[in-house]
Amino acid sequence: MRLRAPLVLAMLAGIALAPPATPATAQAAGPTYTNPVSAGTVDTFPDPAVIRGKDGIWYAYGTTNPIFNSRGETGEHILPVLSSADLVHWTYRGDVIALDAKPSYWASGTRAWAPDIRYIDGEYRLTYSLSNGGIALLTSTSPVGPWTDRGLLVPAAGNGCPSGTIDQALFTDTDGTHYLYWGSYDILCAQKLNADATARVGEVTQVARGRRAEGSFVVHRDGFYYLFYSDAGCCDGAYSGYTVKVGRSTSPLGPFTTAGGTGLMDLTSKDGIVLTSNGDRWIGPGHNAITTDLAGQDWLVYHAIPSDDPDFPPVTGANGATLKLTKRPLMIDRLDWIGGWPVVRAGAGASNSPQAAPVTTFTVDLAAGWSGAAGSPGDWRKADGHLVAATSGFALSRQKAGGDVRVEGDLRNGAGLVIGYADSANHVIAWLDPASNRLRVATTAHGRRTLKEVDLPAGFSHDSWQNVAAERRGRNLTVEVSADRLRDPVGTVSLTLPGTAPLSGRIGVAATAAGAEAGIVGAAPLHKPVTVKQPDPALGTQLSQYSDEFTGAGRPETNDPAWSWVRGSAATANETGGSLIWPTQNAELHTGTNTASVLTRAAPPGDFTVETKLTFDGTRGNQQAGLLLYQNDDRYFKLAHSVLPLAGTSEVLHQTEFGKEGERPTYAPPIAVANAPMFGGPAKQVTWLRLRYTFDAANNEDEVRAASSVDGVTWTWSGVWTLPRTGTYRIGLVSMNAAGATATFDYVRTYLNPPSAASCAAA
Repeated sequence: MRLRAPLVLAMLAGIALAPPATPATAQAAGPTYTNPVSAGTVDTFPDPAVIRGKDGIWYAYGTTNPIFNSRGETGEHILPVLSSADLVHWTYRGDVIALDAKPSYWASGTRAWAPDIRYIDGEYRLTYSLSNGGIALLTSTSPVGPWTDRGLLVPAAGNGCPSGTIDQALFTDTDGTHYLYWGSYDILCAQKLNADATARVGEVTQVARGRRAEGSFVVHRDGFYYLFYSDAGCCDGAYSGYTVKVGRSTSPLGPFTTAGGTGLMDLTSKDGIVLTSNGDRWIGPGHNAITTDLAGQDWLVYHAIPSDDPDFPPVTGANGATLKLTKRPLMIDRLDWIGGWPVVRAGAGASNSPQAAPVTTFTVDLAAGWSGAAGSPGDWRKADGHLVAATSGFALSRQKAGGDVRVEGDLRNGAGLVIGYADSANHVIAWLDPASNRLRVATTAHGRRTLKEVDLPAGFSHDSWQNVAAERRGRNLTVEVSADRLRDPVGTVSLTLPGTAPLSGRIGVAATAAGAEAGIVGAAPLHKPVTVKQPDPALGTQLSQYSDEFTGAGRPETNDPAWSWVRGSAATANETGGSLIWPTQNAELHTGTNTASVLTRAAPPGDFTVETKLTFDGTRGNQQAGLLLYQNDDRYFKLAHSVLPLAGTSEVLHQTEFGKEGERPTYAPPIAVANAPMFGGPAKQVTWLRLRYTFDAANNEDEVRAASSVDGVTWTWSGVWTLPRTGTYRIGLVSMNAAGATATFDYVRTYLNPPSAASCAAA
């Protein structure tokens, strides 16, 4: 006979209390980590995916790369796997696919990229993409394999998404529906999967458009679906502009919008920056996953490029070709949720110094010892590495967990998670109830029982491991159930505990009948959320001698001799009506092609910010206009409103393009001049632009950060480009690349950077 939860609680109500349990000692403060966390294990680990296995170990999966180049290996490993007990110290565990075991359906010359890992119906599901298109599926009962090849989940062509068929991620919604997201350069798509997540069904939906957008990853939090992605270049060494951005929606298929209200399908660059370069060693941070530590703190898992050693020598690819690759080691940093939006380290960006480490050890661990409610060995037995209920009853920790706490455990076959047990009349239990197919949270206070519950999806697998996590902050309790702890809960119950409910007690598991099972169960102090974002950079005193309101008539250099031209004879720029009017030229300023006119004036000594208000009516590909910090044709920083083609379509994107040009001596063979973009906030017909210059004396480095605005009030601050210091810059304007548009500059204003303002490099 199967006993229901109410009955077992009634049966246990008369059991005498055990002797008082000892409070757990607070976790010692001080564990730290320093990026990259893969240092000393592998040289590189791009496009990481991470999962906490049912054995309590974290596993990471990376793109095919030369992970042991520093040890003398000249080749690659296909989808390498790492494991860690603490998210900081990692061990190489082998490769998903051996070099001599490539599937027959791989096209010639392909490489395996961008794995994603999930746990569905008792199996680990690993998807990966092929460099020449296509997404494959592997399954295993172990996070390290052996893997069963399920073939292509998405073919390279004819799949309904006009974009690169790479960079996929799975997601499971609250109703149990599985989704697949994928796409690269420049459209992201989503589609439902069948019940066991092995085939696509239904229509393909475009969910985002953006220049070089890729690397989708979706989580569900507080009623919103958050679509993370990266844009700009991932893999160009010191010229990688990769940036993590996010939009959110009330539906897994969108529409997704940014914090500033821009739709991810809008034909413009986007705000919603989660992580970008900050000038502090790490370049092009991106292609993220998310994991959660035992305190409930989320962590962004990503790769980034070390500015001091960005490139490999030529290597032999897994496809047999000689490749030029960028080093992209494994990074982690705290992901804060501020005002409903995610941002890394409150906006400080990638860390390059010791940081507080993830909480990966329980302060109260059921594995350290348990007993029944009366202190006897209890009604649970250990078998095959986990606990099995011999009859109805409890397995309770010997220590108490109090205060703000997170309690979690892997459960199956009708087990309940004991969130706090003071005595038989005072306890809180979250049940996975197969009979009702519900998550049921039962609170008993002074013998009075209340119940709050939610339906679980049809087809919910009660005989597979499911993670139940309870977070109690004050008297607010939230309980979630998910298969893989990847912020995709299929059931959530939130409630306020009554004033008489216990806020301290033993934790553990409960059963209403024999056969309930529990895996790893424990508790840790709940993380303290960061709620205030770092302030944006401020402006200091305006420097009138380095500014111009364009109030004259005719040529700008005539009205203000501080202006001078590079190749000015071809320019048709004139001041009129309080603005500088400048039609775009059929001319370029890009690596070896330097034919565009540049209007320049001296920049002030020291650190400064220059701003302009630009009206631009570009309509076709590559027209652009904007600001420069210009040293010469092969060394400059540029912030422009650029019109760029949307790949795979006849449409164009209006982008706030932040680029730099300079030498790339570490590439093999060296490139004399390289140029690369980063993309900031949205660009409209009227866009305000800022370039903020800071000299990093410690590293003899010029650092420039960009910002843009569509109203002149609210600014999107993007990342930092750097170049070695070789000389001074001049303030510049350009209007170029393709004729047929007109740029109108309302002013150029230059400001001192206030000494107290927080710069990106100091963040």
